[in-house]
Amino acid sequence: MEIMYLMIGLSLFMAIGFVIAFVWSVKTGQQEDLITPAMRILQEDEKNTNL
Repeated sequence: MEIMYLMIGLSLFMAIGFVIAFVWSVKTGQQEDLITPAMRILQEDEKNTNL
């Protein structure tokens, strides 16, 4: 039964940590634009003609 108290405490600690990390990422603008980074890989690079 003691392991249950430990596991519940650890899971609550981890859940609170994930919520804090998510709120921080939203407030700092990490979740602003999710489409552009995915499309950037499809764009061709400009050719370097200075060689």
